[in-house]
Amino acid sequence: MKKKVSTDKELHNQSGASSDVEDKGVTEFGHEAEGEVQKQLSRIPELEAEIASKQSEIERYREELLRKAAEFENFRKVKERESVAAGSRALESTIRELLPLLDDLKRVVRNAPGVLEITAEAKPYVDGVELLKRSFDNWLAEKGVSEIEAVGRKLDVNFHEAISMIDVPDTEPETIVEEYQSGYLLGDRVLRHARVIVAK
Repeated sequence: MKKKVSTDKELHNQSGASSDVEDKGVTEFGHEAEGEVQKQLSRIPELEAEIASKQSEIERYREELLRKAAEFENFRKVKERESVAAGSRALESTIRELLPLLDDLKRVVRNAPGVLEITAEAKPYVDGVELLKRSFDNWLAEKGVSEIEAVGRKLDVNFHEAISMIDVPDTEPETIVEEYQSGYLLGDRVLRHARVIVAK
């Protein structure tokens, strides 16, 4: 019986010793965990500063990106305007070069009745010229070209160029009585002033 009791006692002592070791281990682990937590907590200000720095950097890049996007948009608009202006100048130049041809066509059509009185065989040629002039007029209209009105109007130096003045009874001074050469507008721009004769 004594032996059994001593065995129980030994077991109890061993168990107590084991429990002390476990408590000691838990305590040491608790201290280590607490130390790690403190270490991580001490890094919070450093991490917050790093986050603030990164946010500042992100904001700087964002502003730079927006500025570059605005610069590119402005550049695109300028180039678009330049392209439109260049196209408009090219069209204007081409039409100016073609106006003498239109003058010739108008003269042929104006003199056609006299030619037809001399020879009826010229009719197909006159018809061809009239057709050509109509096609040319339509093309100019599509491009926004219009003829400046002259005869019967008051002289306007913005649209007309007086090349001569004549006495015309019952006509107010500076009234256009004859058009020597037609003038043309491209939209609102004067391509060529109408050259006119006005009353004194």
